[in-house]
Amino acid sequence: MSGRSYRAWLCALLALAMYLPILGHPPLLEPDEGRYAEIAREMVISGDYLTPRNDWVRYFEKPPLVYWITAAALRVFGHNEFAVRLQAALFTAGEVAATEVLAEQMFGIRAGLLAALSLGLSPIVLGFAVFATLDPALTFFVTAALVVLYPILAEDDPGMASVSRRVYAAAALLALGTLTKGPVAVVLTGGTVLGFLVLEGRTRRLLKIPWWGPLTLYLAVTAPWFVAVAWRNPGFVRFFFVHEHVQRYLSSREHGWGPYFFVPVIIAGTWPWLYFAGLALKASWQSAEDASDAQSRRAIHFLLVWFFLVFVFFSIPRSKLGSYILPAIPAVAVLAGLGLERLGHMDRRAMRWAIGPFALLNAALSLGLLIALGFVRTQLSRPVVTDGLIAAVGILLAAVLTWLAVRGRRSSELVAGAIALGMMLAGAGAAKARLDARALYSYRRLARAVVPYLKPGCILGSYRHFVQALPFYTGHRETLIAYRGELAPFSRAADARGSFIGTDRGLAQSWASQSCVVVVADFANLPHLERLLRPAPSVIACEGKKLALYNRPVHGTIHRYNCRAGHSGFSLGRGAE
Repeated sequence: MSGRSYRAWLCALLALAMYLPILGHPPLLEPDEGRYAEIAREMVISGDYLTPRNDWVRYFEKPPLVYWITAAALRVFGHNEFAVRLQAALFTAGEVAATEVLAEQMFGIRAGLLAALSLGLSPIVLGFAVFATLDPALTFFVTAALVVLYPILAEDDPGMASVSRRVYAAAALLALGTLTKGPVAVVLTGGTVLGFLVLEGRTRRLLKIPWWGPLTLYLAVTAPWFVAVAWRNPGFVRFFFVHEHVQRYLSSREHGWGPYFFVPVIIAGTWPWLYFAGLALKASWQSAEDASDAQSRRAIHFLLVWFFLVFVFFSIPRSKLGSYILPAIPAVAVLAGLGLERLGHMDRRAMRWAIGPFALLNAALSLGLLIALGFVRTQLSRPVVTDGLIAAVGILLAAVLTWLAVRGRRSSELVAGAIALGMMLAGAGAAKARLDARALYSYRRLARAVVPYLKPGCILGSYRHFVQALPFYTGHRETLIAYRGELAPFSRAADARGSFIGTDRGLAQSWASQSCVVVVADFANLPHLERLLRPAPSVIACEGKKLALYNRPVHGTIHRYNCRAGHSGFSLGRGAE
């Protein structure tokens, strides 16, 4: 194993050491984590790994690779949050390793290690490394494919054996990326490659690539699932390729964000490392006439094409989420590693001029966070306010330690270490805030509180909303009542009817006729449900803005006002009946 491989593995292991300890603590976030957890759980329960199902309704929005990996983790580690999030941590650690390899081959060992540090401790990467979604996997496959392809794109005379080997490897990675989130993996990677070759005037390089073999490999990996699921499910091809990947891109307004959505996401998600990416670009601009620096400029061109292609591609549609920009972040991290590495070549005066604005910006950011906490502290619980204070102190610590490092010794590693200490403290505060604010975004306590009431044959319903994690935590099918969300178009399918009650009237009939019905609803719907349902509902549990209603009287029923006062959750307990 080469020295580069050792360094890449070391970076991946250090990243996992940060991510793994906190995977299992926070409850599943609504709606995404609950959705992906339940799809994988139903694969394990049913043994059907071909057709993804969410609440036992066929669900074809995304391909199955991450579901398969999560299902395997559930079988090994049990049905818990650690198993659900494990794939995100593993893929993020792989992304950190791939970024180290790319930065090292572009700018040297020090830049590679600093780039890995910058990526692993970027706020947006830290957040999604412990969050069960598909984007870390997509980011890994796109990043790894670009790492594999870069040498044959940038070298003046790559050997044909190297070209063939690397293109085959990239085809395999893109096939897995396609099985993660669809053709977008090919679009992002292919667009970056083509844009770079056009910018560098190297489009003839495309004629040297052996296309047919890698294309055959790509189809051999991807086609079996698509063909099999299309054969079993008529209408899949149109829904998946036309609706999900064309219509949603061009016309969806699901999240309704404007074209500048990713600007604050990138700034907040990559700070403070973004500052050093700017230093790298500034230094590159100043040395633009230096012919000996041609390889570095070519590498920077590659990174800029990569970043802006992802940024523009996902900024065009109105439907967008913060996690979509993740495939662009490794490019920022490599530039940040280069900027940090070049600090070591500055004299002390130049380094102080470079770091001074950074320290002031971080101090101002910390002060701004403290002021914001002062304004909103009455709306937050005391632990969350404390967590915010920890994050603010971490940001301020990064500023102070960085300035002290510059004053004491001219060392880019010392500067990076000082920032890393502050960011780890800030990240710890943010991670704890996620746990302390669980009642705002998760219903794990509520779900566990209703389990004792769910006798065989009981209906577990959610009113006008799909609580995605409810089936995962209860092991019980969730009946969606008066629901108009993403699963509603599939309610007429024969195997999906048990997951839907279409109207209030249907709910009232089931409530009166069934021996056991539990309905989860928002507090805002409680007056309406109390008028609609007979017998009168009993409140048996609550958490956040939701409460659980039972269609039989119980001893010690929780009053709705007490439930609201509890914030984090109330339940009657196992013996209350």
